[in-house]
Amino acid sequence: MSPTQWDLPPELCCRPMAFVALTGLDMVYNAIHRAIWDAFCANRRADRVPISFKVLPGDHEYPKCRTKRTSYEWYIPKGILKTGWMNKHLNLVPALVVVFYELDWDEAQWKEKQSECATKVEIVRTSLQGRNTKVAVVLIQKKTPLPPGEDLIASERAAALCNACDLSGKSLFVLPHTDHLVGYIIRLENAFYEHAQTYYYTELRRVKSHKEFLNKTTHQLLFVRHQFKIAFFSELKQDTQNALKYYRTAYNLVHELRAHETNMLEIKNMAGFINYKICRLCFQHNTPLDAIAQFRKHIDLCKKKIGSAELAFEHAAWMSKQFQSFGDLFDEAIKLGLTAIQTQNPGFYYQQAAYYAQERKQQANQLCYHDLSINYPNPDPLETAAGSLDFYGQRPWRQGHQSIDPPDPEKEKGGILALQRKERDVLHSELIIALLSNAVAQFKKYKCPRMKSHLMVQMGEEYYHAKDYTKALKLLDYVMCDYRTERWWTLLTSILTTALKCSYLMGQVKDYITYSLELIGRASTLREDQKSRIEKNVIKVLMNECPDPEPDCDSSAVKAAQSLWTDRVSLAGSNDFTIEVQDYIPFVQCKAKFLYPSFHVDIPVQLHVYLKTDCPHPIRFSKLCVSFNNQEYNQYCVVEEPCQSTHILEPSAQGNMCLVPRKTRKYTFKFVARTEDVGKKIEITAVDLMLGSENGRCVLINWRGAGGDAASSQEALQATRSFKRRPRLTENEVDWDTVSIQANTMVISRVPRISVQIHHEPPALTNEMYWMVVSIQSQEDTVAKDVKLTAGLKPGQDANLTQTTYVTLNGSEMCDDSHPALLPDISIGELQPGQKVEKSLYVRCGTTGTRIFLVHVSYAVDTTVEDKEIVCKCHKDETVNIETIVPFDVAVKFVSSKFEHLDRVYVDIPFLLMTDILSASPWPLNLVSSELQLAPSMAAVDQLDSQVEQVVLQTGESASECFCLTCPPVASGANGVASGLYVLSWKRKSSRENVPVVSTVITLPHVVVETIPLYVHADLPSFGRVRESLPVKYHIQNRTGLVQDVEMSVEPSDAFMFSGLKQVRLRILPGTKQEMLYNFYPLMAGYQNLPSLTINLLRFPGFTSQLLRRFLPTRIFVKPQGRQVDDASIAAA
Repeated sequence: MSPTQWDLPPELCCRPMAFVALTGLDMVYNAIHRAIWDAFCANRRADRVPISFKVLPGDHEYPKCRTKRTSYEWYIPKGILKTGWMNKHLNLVPALVVVFYELDWDEAQWKEKQSECATKVEIVRTSLQGRNTKVAVVLIQKKTPLPPGEDLIASERAAALCNACDLSGKSLFVLPHTDHLVGYIIRLENAFYEHAQTYYYTELRRVKSHKEFLNKTTHQLLFVRHQFKIAFFSELKQDTQNALKYYRTAYNLVHELRAHETNMLEIKNMAGFINYKICRLCFQHNTPLDAIAQFRKHIDLCKKKIGSAELAFEHAAWMSKQFQSFGDLFDEAIKLGLTAIQTQNPGFYYQQAAYYAQERKQQANQLCYHDLSINYPNPDPLETAAGSLDFYGQRPWRQGHQSIDPPDPEKEKGGILALQRKERDVLHSELIIALLSNAVAQFKKYKCPRMKSHLMVQMGEEYYHAKDYTKALKLLDYVMCDYRTERWWTLLTSILTTALKCSYLMGQVKDYITYSLELIGRASTLREDQKSRIEKNVIKVLMNECPDPEPDCDSSAVKAAQSLWTDRVSLAGSNDFTIEVQDYIPFVQCKAKFLYPSFHVDIPVQLHVYLKTDCPHPIRFSKLCVSFNNQEYNQYCVVEEPCQSTHILEPSAQGNMCLVPRKTRKYTFKFVARTEDVGKKIEITAVDLMLGSENGRCVLINWRGAGGDAASSQEALQATRSFKRRPRLTENEVDWDTVSIQANTMVISRVPRISVQIHHEPPALTNEMYWMVVSIQSQEDTVAKDVKLTAGLKPGQDANLTQTTYVTLNGSEMCDDSHPALLPDISIGELQPGQKVEKSLYVRCGTTGTRIFLVHVSYAVDTTVEDKEIVCKCHKDETVNIETIVPFDVAVKFVSSKFEHLDRVYVDIPFLLMTDILSASPWPLNLVSSELQLAPSMAAVDQLDSQVEQVVLQTGESASECFCLTCPPVASGANGVASGLYVLSWKRKSSRENVPVVSTVITLPHVVVETIPLYVHADLPSFGRVRESLPVKYHIQNRTGLVQDVEMSVEPSDAFMFSGLKQVRLRILPGTKQEMLYNFYPLMAGYQNLPSLTINLLRFPGFTSQLLRRFLPTRIFVKPQGRQVDDASIAAA
């Protein structure tokens, strides 16, 4: 048997389709025939009927049909299923033979052509003698036929041709070779498919009819065979539901067979075939759970059916193939749309297939390696006369034998020996690796990282056994990262051991040293003696000697490796190796830390480096160096102690670089930072530890950053969470877990020894020149040089504040937009020890709000650090929050001459503008002056002199001004007119004399202007006296261009008698006025209501006296009557 004997036959794995043979087509020399064949075969979409076409010659010899058995009474079957039966019905025996013949209905030589066609059909029938295969004829015609019934000649000749060929009318077809060839071909296919269905139905019925002749005593095999055939014909018929039912029946019948060693393989093979068919159909019907259940049942039933103990590897091979085949089916179903999950995917089946392949390998190693003196049997018992087996699963040397005992023990022994010898030639590792690779791909697809890593380890080990050490090392190195991170120390040790063997056998010096350094460290679970052996091997490599072989390695591979190592030793170059340990867990740990997160530039930077080893013996290193982001500091952090490679394992109490296992060693470094690095970080970029000698072979162990390897972060986390009581240590010892890494530090400027004070009087007032005094006093012991002051608004605040803040040193001029918000680098010069200077600043804030002002003083001073003179640049910052507020509030209102509020004014009628200034400043305000700038639409009645000049307002006090104005006539359509501006000049009372006055401009509100037809005002004294005449004159003015008829009356009052016209009617010309004189006679003292004047305009009925009354006085103060002074009254007094 060939090594691929366990592969399922291709005819079992393919989808069964109806087989139709096409004859009469010459595809080489006839283009029309070629086009017809291409239409049948090319671009077959899923919606076309499932038919397998094959072109055969007209006289093709089909397989001969056996004589049909009429009775099974004395028949004893020799096997279950013949090896050629499925292929015969798929590719050799057609369900339908189609004869193509070129013949038009109007053919001139019709008789001859008809006879020739009948002959071709007869030849085909003769070849198929005894078969139920259908025969059909297709006439290739050049013209498109007429609809049925219209062409009488065609009907007659078609009937004649059917009689001549002995065909039914349903078996004769016409194929016009026109532009619509593909459409005609698809219609032909459908007709062929119906004929094929009929054929397979007939065959199915024929096999079913045999059942009544069978008995369960001698014909058990036939029950299985017939059920399988019925199911297979159902598949060919595309009746998959019934096919599944028959396959299930066949499967149950297989397991009812009496099993013994001679037929065990045949039973398992047939069970595997039928199980494959059932699972395939279940997936096809989209019932994956049924497929999985069937497969599990299949495995449970068959896993114990091992057969011959000497051929146990065959059972493992068969089991492996079962799992692999189901995995392939599962994967194929997923590609067609099935959804799998993490816990149920093809990867598990490929993994199990790999497991059985590994078991097969182990059993083959136990059973198949005989004494070399035993020769291969002659003649070969695995060869057959026909070149292949008659029945699936039978032995070549005893085909057809169904009894329990083998017919010839010697032949049986020879056959088993031949099978064992053949098994020795199988490349088991390749099979295992291929299956594991499939499983890894599936677990990667379904995001199962641990399963993937586990199988990759197995792949690596299998590559190792296959002596492909390069691939083994590549795979193992890939998965080691995961096991290091997740702290699977036992697994990691096992993988590292295999990787060490690979690197030894390949002579890879660097890899060998890397894995050795990890295996003697804390992550390794090896025994101390094993670690000690590996450590000594590392020292041998460093001494440029060949290491001892690793245990359990193949002897031939060890010999090849020893010659490789001899070559490596003889080579002078490549003796320096750098191992970056951030991805490994070496035997030595490192932690570096700066003592503080920041250092002043005048204080030395201090650094501690801690080292700890976990190897079995004390070990001596030759060099320790620390690298920084600024390489100029590297020279200050080096410890070097040269030693010979032979002294590496010799303990020395005096050696500074000799590390004792599990004891922490501390190294202290100190250096002075450069002044240029003030404000920068000093960062540890690497720590390097040299093992070996630079003269010989040496290893540079490199930690990126300030130490730490692949397990450090997790260990540090565990140490912080641990509740273990820490051991008591001596004064010089260090607890490793308490040491933390500090990889960087900041160089900050020297602590300034100056005092900076800011004197001011908050809050600031809007737009004033706010005075601030900065006082700087040196407290240094030496001269402070290059003292500079930066003052103003602190950067980074709101942009609106920045744009409305102006700073200057000159307080005599008002700041404008050209002045900055921050004055940088104002030179102060030098400051002697104890000297004090003051600097005045003036700040103008255009808007309210809180501002942060910064005062930054920088200077340089000479100092000595560690006997090294340096120039230190120092600076001190002071900030102050200043609130800016509005100095005062100005309220503006329009009132009448009676001080009544006006919401509108009238043309040419005087009114009053009043301004109220309310101080909001906590400091006294000096109102220097005020100015009213009237708009063109306003006019002053008298002089507009300031009424608040040089007035000082305290907090909460207020000052008012009153101006009498009139409004000239305005253009028609204009309602509201501008009033003008009110300019108030002021300053803080406590400010310096040279500080400029602040001018605050208030825009006066607009006012509504209207015209009035009649204006009345009165002339009367400021007060009256009881029973003394009070003259009152009313002036009535016509403001229109029309003559006004005015009715005027005076209403009497209880407090007055009066003389004059009580009711009168006047006519007033345009632009003129009329005067009316009255004498009022007060009767009572106090504030009294005057007799009211009522005026009606006949031309303006809507005009009322109410409007005029706001211009007229309504009350007057009346004094009581005075007494005559005489001498008697004086004497009485």
